[in-house]
Amino acid sequence: MDGIKMLKTPRFKKPVFLAAWPGMGEVAFRALSYLVEKLKAEEFAELQAEEFFYLTGSIIQDGILSLPNLPQGKFYHWKNKAGKNDLIIFLSDAQPDLSRAEAYCRKIIQAAKSFKAKICVNLASMPQPIDHLQHPGLWFCATSALVSQELKKHNLASLSMGQVSGMNGLFLGMAKREGLDGFCVLAEIPLYTVQIENPKASYAVLNAINKILDLHVDLGGLIEQAHEMEIEINRLLDYLKLGSAAAAGPIQEEEVEKIKKSLAQLTKLPLSVKEKIEKLFEQTSSDITKAGPLKDELDKWNVYKDYEDRFLDLFKKTKDKNN
Repeated sequence: MDGIKMLKTPRFKKPVFLAAWPGMGEVAFRALSYLVEKLKAEEFAELQAEEFFYLTGSIIQDGILSLPNLPQGKFYHWKNKAGKNDLIIFLSDAQPDLSRAEAYCRKIIQAAKSFKAKICVNLASMPQPIDHLQHPGLWFCATSALVSQELKKHNLASLSMGQVSGMNGLFLGMAKREGLDGFCVLAEIPLYTVQIENPKASYAVLNAINKILDLHVDLGGLIEQAHEMEIEINRLLDYLKLGSAAAAGPIQEEEVEKIKKSLAQLTKLPLSVKEKIEKLFEQTSSDITKAGPLKDELDKWNVYKDYEDRFLDLFKKTKDKNN
């Protein structure tokens, strides 16, 4: 298959295709990475990265500069010995540039169809004004009424309006257009934790997949990770002197903003977000009318201060061109 390097040629039995890449809270990526590990799923193919990713700089380690490796996209297979659906899991180290996202999704869906998958599944996070001590609510959207009815049996709330943005929504929409059924399970995460891993949300979505696909995977490791992360967030709240007020109930909007700004200083942006910001800077440098979306993205991740000088320089350059 063009663009796919086959390492093995497994035989699939009614496979369900699951896909994930980094995103807010790393909810989906960590959930499916955990699933691959626990099931001991075997890698059998790779998506060639050169068509969808490009280098933007070098890295330095121990004082030595070198070019990094391109992000990897790998396909894993798990044979269901109980005689039910096999699983094919696609994991990507990063999301592609926005301009290549559609082609990227199309390539993955073509691979899913060639592997005889009939249904595609992805996972996502849903930032909400909730507290980190709350159990995340679970939502879903589906490509058909029939799939929707099946998912309602598992006590998931249906998204009746709105949109699923980014790669998750695009992937599922294109899968439907290609004749595949599919659904996305979304876990709520606190607004103030979008920049750090959220194993509690990863546990929630994977627990739902466990039930929907009847997998019986031990999720104890994610529960431990969730507990450890909760302790770290509590420490941060104590540091910010919010302590008991935060634990008493949902954190107020002004407190959310304060925490988000602090987390922005203590955590790293996902690679996919950095690439999106760089792309928006590139677009705005040639078309200043794109400054609005760029500012929105910087504000969304509370990193405007980090990019402020560079952002304002865009307007200076435009002014100089007009003089």
